[in-house]
Amino acid sequence: MKKTLIALLALTAFGANAAYIQAHDPHVVAPFSLRCNTEVPIPPPSDDIYNPDGYYDHAIGKAGAELKSTLNSIITMGHKKLSYTPGVWDALSITDEDPNNPDNVILMYTGRSQSKSSHGGGVDNWNREHTWAKSQGGFNTSSAMGYTDIHHLRPTDVSINGERGNYEFLEGGVATKESPEAGNKKNTALETFEPRDEVKGDVARMLFYMATRYEGSDLKTPDLELAIGFESGTAKIGDLCTLLRWNEYDAVDEFEFNRNTKIQKVQGNRNPFVDNPQWVNEIFDSEKCH
Repeated sequence: MKKTLIALLALTAFGANAAYIQAHDPHVVAPFSLRCNTEVPIPPPSDDIYNPDGYYDHAIGKAGAELKSTLNSIITMGHKKLSYTPGVWDALSITDEDPNNPDNVILMYTGRSQSKSSHGGGVDNWNREHTWAKSQGGFNTSSAMGYTDIHHLRPTDVSINGERGNYEFLEGGVATKESPEAGNKKNTALETFEPRDEVKGDVARMLFYMATRYEGSDLKTPDLELAIGFESGTAKIGDLCTLLRWNEYDAVDEFEFNRNTKIQKVQGNRNPFVDNPQWVNEIFDSEKCH
């Protein structure tokens, strides 16, 4: 009886530990046996202002349009333009590296860990997803700042990148043909896309970054705006109300937080909404979404 009780307690503790780690690092899809020796992740920033090395000094105490304008100045300063090839390929191999396998990257929509070298245009290769679609942003040329901004560029499976296309973001639809078990959905009638739950917040915060970083002062990248709805037109993308919910629903995790720091080292700027998600509502909240 005693041996049975000890075994049950051990299994319970093991299961709880496994659930805790998966909940805190949902980007990585891997057997728990590969993860059981990893350290417990550092919790993401709290509601207090996260201000690494005074990066956001000039933004503290501001709100609304003033906060957005100040953040635009902060994240524009020091932003280095990368080449699309090989610059973005090389950068994503650093920013999206699988923490369990340094030879691989994590693909955003599927969660699959895949060899860094298997990028390109072939079946089951990974390529560079523009979360703010190029055609939807009006920066469809590699010489534009927005085209190579790795804050919204992520490794994705070639097929699911094609399925998403330039669809805007909204909930609903049917499972994608590629990796239907992952949880991504598309609505071909509405031309909208819903990413899997584990990266909904990531998608939202990338788009909030883009709408703050690009205010029309950059060569070949227009003033980008988030719109309510899903037929937004050039330089706009929606649905704002959905993105606001996703920012709340899917909190910043260790992978996204560390990715932001890696991007600063490569590109020279940070995503303020990864560091301080509470700023999303202070800038973008709309009465029409309530």
